[in-house]
Amino acid sequence: QVQLVESGGGLVQAGGSLRLSCAASGNIISIIDMGWYRQAPGKQRELVAAITSGGGTNYLDSLKGRFIISRDNAKSTVYLQMNSLKPEDTAVYYCNVDFVLYYSGGQYKREYDVWGQGTQVTVSS
Repeated sequence: QVQLVESGGGLVQAGGSLRLSCAASGNIISIIDMGWYRQAPGKQRELVAAITSGGGTNYLDSLKGRFIISRDNAKSTVYLQMNSLKPEDTAVYYCNVDFVLYYSGGQYKREYDVWGQGTQVTVSS
């Protein structure tokens, strides 16, 4: 089974920056889309940014220019650089991959819609 391990969350003052990382564990063959979502208390989970295997990106409109998503296919890792953070960016940030092909137990296997455990980002005013 593929696991997504997130890191980089924490507490930061408004105007500061954080960089989130999410690495897929296992013998990964390929991953299609990778993305970051967030969920603030009392709110629905929303897409922050996504990136295709070819590097195409998509962002929540309100975050364009402040957040940058990137990925390292060789490391099966996706990053989210968050700049000029605001208190309203406070949320749990989740990594997601829509499809992953991997090798395990002598077989090629597929998983769909895999989620990380989430990492807390808190921005103080």
